[in-house]
Amino acid sequence: MMIPACRLADLPRGEALRLDVDPPVSVFHTDDGEVFAIDDTCTHQDASLADGWLEGCEVECPLHASKFDLRTGAVDSPPAKLPVRTHEVVVDNDMIYVRLSTEAPNLPPCISARLAGGPA
Repeated sequence: MMIPACRLADLPRGEALRLDVDPPVSVFHTDDGEVFAIDDTCTHQDASLADGWLEGCEVECPLHASKFDLRTGAVDSPPAKLPVRTHEVVVDNDMIYVRLSTEAPNLPPCISARLAGGPA
């Protein structure tokens, strides 16, 4: 399923956009003009990666400075241990579309417990 995110012209280079899907997804437009989409929630703790710092093809979580590679979702810097899920991005006629991954997301323990009905 392709989700329209926004017009490419509406997402400046070096910025991110949070999509309110479940779980949320962040779309990043790098300084080099590349566009990537990853799960928005840090795998370490409940923090929005769209609020983080973008440098090259890497985003730093605003909470505890974990870093994730936008190309692969891999953790580049702890305390996070699990990667974030990546999503396919298609830019067509100045529109950014995101095709959501069918893989299971790696959510932080506090969210996983809440979804399972346990204490948050």
